[in-house]
Amino acid sequence: MSLPPLLFALLMWFVGTAAVVWLDSRPRATFRTSLIVSAVVAVIAMVLVWAHADSVSASGAYLGFGAAIVIWGWHEMSFLMGEVAGPNRLPCPPGAVGWTRFKAATATVIHHELAIAATALLLFAITWGQPNQTAPLTFLLLFVLRLSAKFNLYLGVPNLSDEVFPEHLAYLKSYFRTRAMNALFPFSIVGSSALAVWAWTAAEAAPAGSGAAASGTLLAGLAVLGVVEHLFLVLPMRDAKMFRWASNNNNNRAAEAAVSE
Repeated sequence: MSLPPLLFALLMWFVGTAAVVWLDSRPRATFRTSLIVSAVVAVIAMVLVWAHADSVSASGAYLGFGAAIVIWGWHEMSFLMGEVAGPNRLPCPPGAVGWTRFKAATATVIHHELAIAATALLLFAITWGQPNQTAPLTFLLLFVLRLSAKFNLYLGVPNLSDEVFPEHLAYLKSYFRTRAMNALFPFSIVGSSALAVWAWTAAEAAPAGSGAAASGTLLAGLAVLGVVEHLFLVLPMRDAKMFRWASNNNNNRAAEAAVSE
């Protein structure tokens, strides 16, 4: 396994997160333009995924991975800027527990989750039967890692990092819990680690320098980043501090959130 794909995965994650943080921390008057431009870029990325679906080269894997990160960033911007979230924009009802609380929490993000799921299906559809599956697998991995992080926040973790939410999404904080641990968290760590090992093993088994080797390494690197971001939920450290330099709090609170929690 070569080092360049791992470095590329880290670079794309870092740059993508910083870009979303910066754009979301600008004045709200800029949100519409940012979303339109990012939507155009996302469509171009989707076309590139389709055009290079038959590629078996390492460059094709890099392109697919980068395109998936770009498309994911557009979805994250649409959520953090308050355009695509859910029908419920209210805080958790006082005393709500069990199914009532779960329904209310789901309604705050369901449109965002459905949009991501639809995009994942589209990526698989346009690359169906083709050798380069890097883009759909990357996007699906981001989706799985994000769902895991959201469920952990819902069930309760020590480090919520809720101070990074923009003001227009402050109601979401009422659906989080502060707990020493929840039953899902160990499975999230083990599952994410298993995905990293699976991708790593696939990369090792592929011919050196091939698209399959690069794709496996990229996915392994992303899964490891997912494990790290999950650990930030229980460690006394704030991952958002890494991106504070990219935010602009003179206009509105920055949404210092990662591309995958």
